[in-house]
Amino acid sequence: MIKAVTTIRSTVTLLYAARGVRGFGDGFAVIILPAYLTAIGFSPFQIGVVATVALLGSSLLTLLVGFIAPRHDLRNLLMLGAALMVATGLAFPQFEHIAFIGLVAFVGTINPQTGDSGVLVPLEHAMLAKGVPDEERTRAFARYSLIGALATAAGALAAALPDVLVAAGTSKIAAFQAMFYLYAALGLVGGALYQRLPHAQAQQTGSSTPLGPSRWVVYKLAALFSLDSFAGGFIVQSLMALWLFERFDLSLSAASLFFFWSSVFTAFSYPVAAWLSRRIGLINTMVFTHIPSSIILILAAFSTNLYLVLSLLLIRSALSQMDVPARSSYVMAVVTPAERTAAASVTAVPRSLASSISPAFAGLMLGTAFSGLPLVVCGVLKIVYDVALLYTFRHVKPPEEI
Repeated sequence: MIKAVTTIRSTVTLLYAARGVRGFGDGFAVIILPAYLTAIGFSPFQIGVVATVALLGSSLLTLLVGFIAPRHDLRNLLMLGAALMVATGLAFPQFEHIAFIGLVAFVGTINPQTGDSGVLVPLEHAMLAKGVPDEERTRAFARYSLIGALATAAGALAAALPDVLVAAGTSKIAAFQAMFYLYAALGLVGGALYQRLPHAQAQQTGSSTPLGPSRWVVYKLAALFSLDSFAGGFIVQSLMALWLFERFDLSLSAASLFFFWSSVFTAFSYPVAAWLSRRIGLINTMVFTHIPSSIILILAAFSTNLYLVLSLLLIRSALSQMDVPARSSYVMAVVTPAERTAAASVTAVPRSLASSISPAFAGLMLGTAFSGLPLVVCGVLKIVYDVALLYTFRHVKPPEEI
């Protein structure tokens, strides 16, 4: 019994560490990506297309993982994901033509948005959910998200390194390329952590379908989450950075500092979300923190003062992601244990597919007279999503709320 508890704690600790490593890489990659593409001559629309392709590829790969994970070892799949992260970091600096950049973005792991997205997420979620009881699940996911967000904040600060390298005599392009190689090195570290995990299958042998009795609950959640992600695709972090670069001429170092504090604000909202969910419920936590953040985003779109915009966006950062641990916990709670990997994937994939459509449109909008239009569209659609989620699932309770 003591050995089993020790193994579970070790598994959770390794998953937290791997999430931190991945978050650090994502933290600088989402800022470096638009800056690098701008430096090699890409237009805002082309950058939006690259973001769309990256999200589409991530969606399809996550869907594939959702189908094969229930019958395969989670540890081995996580290690394959880490290997893909290494390959992505090594491949990105080798090309400048949009077709090749798009291909690497499609099959790789660099995502234009940070947070709990990407092919490794449903695998980590399933492994984490296996190791904690129902009453601890939301807190475990909150800690998982907190660690990821703090690591992302540190990674955002690292996005200023190209300025340091340029000051030391390195060319701007070479400085950006060095950051991609750092991203590949982090993939190696992640792979080493995953290798120490125990072997585990998400679904017991003999279970015939990835999704069973909970399929309609999962499908409805997936449909609503896709609306939320379609909205979020208009302001994926790479495009938000590009908007700040283009509209306010924000420097790379200033952007890295802003996204650092943005990630810090987000990070400390996760334990608050876990505390709040125990008092008002998971669905209410998702909805009643999300709506104010959307209103603030719309206000930021109309402001012409950089400091006011940054202040509003920081306040939004403290609210907009509080639904993440609550959402992850809710999905794991309303399905059977055997369905958890498939449910995580099926709810994640439509979100990624939907968000992959928006960046190309956002890239076009950024070139219009009112460059804040993507922020307005995002805010309005997210409010529609929140109202629909509350109406549809207000009576569907997880076990700890019954």
